[in-house]
Amino acid sequence: MRGMPSVRAALLGLTLTGLTAFAQTPAPTTPSQPAPTANTPPAVAASVNGYPIYESVVARALDRVPPARRAEVRPGLIDHLVNNLLIDLSLKHAGYKVEKKEVDQRVDEMKTELKKVGRDFDKMLVDLKVAESELREHIEADLRWYKYAAAQATDVTLKKLFDDNKDMFDGSTVRAQHILLTPTDKDPKKAAAAAAKIREIKVSIEKEVAAGMAKLPQTTDKLKQEQERARMLTETFAKYAKAHSDCPSKNQGGSVGPFPKAGFMVAPFANAAFALKQYEMSDAVQTPFGYHLILCVERKAGREVKFDEVKDVVKEVYFDRLHESLSAQLRAQSKVVVNDPPKQ
Repeated sequence: MRGMPSVRAALLGLTLTGLTAFAQTPAPTTPSQPAPTANTPPAVAASVNGYPIYESVVARALDRVPPARRAEVRPGLIDHLVNNLLIDLSLKHAGYKVEKKEVDQRVDEMKTELKKVGRDFDKMLVDLKVAESELREHIEADLRWYKYAAAQATDVTLKKLFDDNKDMFDGSTVRAQHILLTPTDKDPKKAAAAAAKIREIKVSIEKEVAAGMAKLPQTTDKLKQEQERARMLTETFAKYAKAHSDCPSKNQGGSVGPFPKAGFMVAPFANAAFALKQYEMSDAVQTPFGYHLILCVERKAGREVKFDEVKDVVKEVYFDRLHESLSAQLRAQSKVVVNDPPKQ
């Protein structure tokens, strides 16, 4: 979520990410990132309108990822860093300012929270391989974003988001199975081929289920037919997931969830899953991970809620959507260069 985190949440974020988002200077060196010499400038993982995102920042975040998954995680991590930097540069240019005393207050709050759990602020920075100046840049960027986003999040805007998406806030959940095909690169032809393959798989599943249903005795009652169709569909879908899916969930037949509409799955996946009836399959659904075929296995309705009860959650969702739309808009107007990872 892209709202203004509590100090506790901010500390957790630092622990998980190693402070990756906003620094414009090379991060402190780590064993996996040797110090640059006078003749060796710091490696740049990506640049945004000429502003670098240093390889040392990416490497530090990836240190917290199992080695076998680092190549898989790297593109998404760099996208995250690029989007954050695009927005922060834009807000700086637009005149959004953060006073030093505001950053000082957040740092003091952080020190207080750490002391409560028996941790030392300076030792935390050492453990995370983060300089205090870099931490302050990160906090400043978070505060700048919050000032901008909070100004957009009027009660009228938030109430409309709530009214249009009540199943996002009332505790409704969906359990699903999915098949993911991930094109090896961003070649439009390979993307189209992946989407076509998803549709072929859907047709194959439908044919197998129809053939199985045709074998049922003609005297089978309607309830039994529905139960048998559900069983055949989930089992056949699981078989195809194990054979074709690029997602680790293939080992569980593609099963995911139960999950709410916001905050767990990427928006295109969640929106498609929530649009399905129980035991209905989607068309090919595109997300940043590739193309999905989704089968809704179970829907659970939420409870009646009022806007004031969930206003903070609505605000978080709005901030997320605003961050996503603004970064996409800025990317279309910017020069973003992503470099190949350094050879090991």
